[in-house]
Amino acid sequence: MTKRLIAVVIGIGLLGGLGWHIHQKGSATRGLRGQRPTPPVAVEVAPVERATVREIGSFSGTLYAFSEFVLAPKIAGRIEKIHVHMGDGVQSGQLVAELDDGEYLQQVVQAKAELDVARANLLERKSSLENAEKEYERTATLREKKIASESQLDAARAELTIQQAKLKVAAAQVSQKEAALKTANLQLSYAQIRVPENGGARFRVVGERFVDEGALLAPNTPIVRVLDIGNLTAAIHVVERDYARIRSGLTAVVSTDAFPGRSFTGKVKRIAPLLKEASRQARVEIEVPNGERLLKPGMFVRVAIGFDEHENATVVPTSALVKRNGTQGVFVADTKDKKARFLPVTSGIVDGDKTQVLQPELTGQVVTLGHHLLEDGGSILLPGGKAAGAPSPKDTGTPSTHDGRPAPRTGA
Repeated sequence: MTKRLIAVVIGIGLLGGLGWHIHQKGSATRGLRGQRPTPPVAVEVAPVERATVREIGSFSGTLYAFSEFVLAPKIAGRIEKIHVHMGDGVQSGQLVAELDDGEYLQQVVQAKAELDVARANLLERKSSLENAEKEYERTATLREKKIASESQLDAARAELTIQQAKLKVAAAQVSQKEAALKTANLQLSYAQIRVPENGGARFRVVGERFVDEGALLAPNTPIVRVLDIGNLTAAIHVVERDYARIRSGLTAVVSTDAFPGRSFTGKVKRIAPLLKEASRQARVEIEVPNGERLLKPGMFVRVAIGFDEHENATVVPTSALVKRNGTQGVFVADTKDKKARFLPVTSGIVDGDKTQVLQPELTGQVVTLGHHLLEDGGSILLPGGKAAGAPSPKDTGTPSTHDGRPAPRTGA
C-alpha cells in the first residue's frame, strides 16, 4: 500500500513539472510575438492647400409672380368680347374684355339731355336776373325823383333778390347734371375692362381665364388673372440659426429641376421681421430677374446664399478630419519617416469637399484614407512606397525571391 502511494505521488510530481515546462515555453513564445512591430497601415494622402472657401446656406422654396391681380367688372353685364387668352402677353391700358354697354350708352344720352335742359334754364335765369337788375335801377332812379313810391322800390329789390337766388339754383342744377353725365360716362367706361396702368411692370401675361364670351357677370366676377413675370420672387423659409446671417442684398443662386445644369442669380430683397411661432421660421424673399421668361410661378427651387468668403485660406480635404478621444484633428503624414502624427485642429468653413483650418498653421500632407486604423505616431504605407520600420524578409527568416518578395511556403 505504501509503495503504491509513493508511485502516485511521484507521478503527480512528474505531470506538474511537465505542465510548468509547457507553460513557460508558451509564455516565452507569446513574449516574442509581443515584441513584433505593429504592421504599417496603407493610407492615401493629400496636400494641404491654399484656396478660397465660401460658406453657403442651402434652402428650398417656391417661385411667385412679382405681382398678380384679377381683372373683374365693376358693373353687371353680359360679356360681348374677350380679347385675350391664357398665356397672352398684355400691356398697361390694354383692352381685355367688353361688356354689353347699350344700357349705359342710353344713360349717357339721357344725362346729356338733362344737362342741356339745365344749361338752357341757367341762360333763362341769367336773362331774368338782368331784367330784374334793370328794373331795380330804373325804380331806384324814379324814387330819387319822387316819381316812384317806396313800395315800388321795395318790390323791385325783392324781385332782384328772387332772380339772383333762381340763378344760383339753375347754376347748381347745371353742376348736378354735369356730375350725372360724368357718372354715366364712368359707368359706360366700366363696360371695357382694361389692364391697369403701371409703368414699373416688366412683362405681364394672362395666367388664367375664368369665363367665356356670352357669360352674364355680376359685379366683381373674375374674368382673367394677370401676372407680372418679368421678375419673380423666390420665397424661402429660414430657421433661427440662419436668420441672423441673412442680409438684404446678399447674392442668391437659384436652380430648378426644370432646367438642370442652369442657375439664375438673384438678390435677397425682403426679410420678415418675425419668425412664425409654429415653425420657428422666417420668410425671406429673393428677387430673381426673368428676362428669358424661363422661370414660372409655382416652380420648386433650390436656393444657395453665400454667407461668408475667405481668400487664401488653409484648407484640407474634409475626409481628412477625424476624432480621437473626442478631439477633432488630422493625421499629418511624414513621408520621409513614413509616420503619421495626430494634430488637433480648429476647423472653419466647410465648402463641399474642402474644410478650412483656422488653427494651427498647417503644411505638408494629411491622411485622407485609412486613418481610422491609425494611432498617433503609427507607421504608414504610402501608395507605391514602402513603410519605414517594416520587417524585411531576412529579418523574419522568411525566404524571398530575387525581387525581394517573400517566396511561397512549401509543405513540409
